[in-house]
Amino acid sequence: MIKKTVTTYSPATIKTLSQKCKTLTQFKQLHAHLIKSHLHNNPIAIGPLLDVAATSFFSYAQLIFQHLRFRNTFIYNTMIRGYLHNNSPVFAVLCYTEMLRFGFVANNYTFPPLIKACLCLNVANARLIGCSVHGHVLKLGFAGDRFVGSSLIEFYSTGFEVCSARKVFDEMPVKDVVVWTRLIDGYGKIGDVYNARMLFDEMPERTVISWSAIMAGYSRVSEFEEVVSLFATMQELGIEPNESVLVTVVTACAHLGALAQGLWVHSYAKRRNLDSNPILATALVDMYSKCGYPDLALSVFDTISVKDTGAWNAIISGLAMNGEALKSLELLNRMALVKIQPSEATFVAILAACTHTKLVKEGVELFDQMDRVYGVKPQFEHHACVVDLFARSGMLEEAVTFAEKKMGGFCEGDANVWGALLSACRSYGNVEIGNKVWRKLVDIKVVDYGVYVMCYNMFKEAGWKQEAEEVRNMILESGKKKTPGCSVIEVDGVVKEFVSGENGQPWSTEVCKMLVSLFNVARIVELK
Repeated sequence: MIKKTVTTYSPATIKTLSQKCKTLTQFKQLHAHLIKSHLHNNPIAIGPLLDVAATSFFSYAQLIFQHLRFRNTFIYNTMIRGYLHNNSPVFAVLCYTEMLRFGFVANNYTFPPLIKACLCLNVANARLIGCSVHGHVLKLGFAGDRFVGSSLIEFYSTGFEVCSARKVFDEMPVKDVVVWTRLIDGYGKIGDVYNARMLFDEMPERTVISWSAIMAGYSRVSEFEEVVSLFATMQELGIEPNESVLVTVVTACAHLGALAQGLWVHSYAKRRNLDSNPILATALVDMYSKCGYPDLALSVFDTISVKDTGAWNAIISGLAMNGEALKSLELLNRMALVKIQPSEATFVAILAACTHTKLVKEGVELFDQMDRVYGVKPQFEHHACVVDLFARSGMLEEAVTFAEKKMGGFCEGDANVWGALLSACRSYGNVEIGNKVWRKLVDIKVVDYGVYVMCYNMFKEAGWKQEAEEVRNMILESGKKKTPGCSVIEVDGVVKEFVSGENGQPWSTEVCKMLVSLFNVARIVELK
């Protein structure tokens, strides 16, 4: 078959035949034909064969490379790329050093995979190796190459050295959209959305990947309103979003509670047949759950063909946060039956649901089964959930006993756990335990404003005037103030944020006037 097909031995012909090989046996037949034709040591003839083998049959590519008498730069470039493709970055770097030792000169095709290999190195001096490669780039005059420059920007950005990445960017004479996007992504990864946005606005042209990078940057620093705003601009400009953009937007909608916007994105994904993407589907499950629609979350979850840990965690957490503790426990059992390992976050979500629905027995049983049945060792967060579970159910003695025996007492943990216990003491009127918790919190200096106020109210309501006055004086002396509350509302697909005490918005005066009018109407109604 091969003999009949091969009439000439041009590199293009050999590469075409190599790409048509579906199995290693077919590939070996082609190689055997080159050996019989005395071309197996000719780098020009064997190069195309090795190029395909490096990403398809790498073990065989290594054998070919080891037995080659004559090599050239292309052969070494191919093997560097092959080692990188097969998750062997150390060997990629060693291949490059061997290439230099034998006197071969690197070209612009050598460095992109080599720099990527430096990025993947899991050794102590990985950065030094990468900087050495950068030195070779400068020495050989390839700093202006767009592909090399893009790889260097990615290398420095991933190591959070964006200043170095920016220097590479500024020194490049010609920059394409990939180079611009790489640096925007680099700024986004360190949370510097200011510089990321400046670059984005300066870009001569943008692709959907550029939009995805800037939106991901805003999402990382929780500026979700800006994510939604950018998505709206994309729509106005007629730019088709990809799956990555949709995931970022859905995540933003989840945090903002922007259900209408989230529904539109889901509808859009369905029209474009993108809703089958498991990452996007998981984001939709999370969004519907956080917007208070667990049934919609469950319907999306059921459409996911291959459910990974993330998808299971999203639906279990979603049901749990909506008070569906028993359903979340049922899903946990289903998750175990299909051999999916639950994560620590899964149990935090279910224990929290048991807390809010006061399923003490089920919650304690689940805690006891974590390590024994599911192989997940309980962490501080899980212990804290159990303390909260007891406390909210009025089992204050049990909560204190659990904290002392399982958590090392009041000197361990954070203020949130003991604050929750203190809140329960106030709710159930158990001032004695509440006072004990308060004194411990003061001793370890972890109280915050909310805990001070809660304790003051607890003492005042119980008639402990001296203790209440003591707490009040501590509040005045510390100068602590309450963190302003924040609300988000969505009107006609536009999300607005309101912060307590904020008067800087143009519509603040109108809102205040409207509130005064409503209060006046209410007073008139009362008088009638």
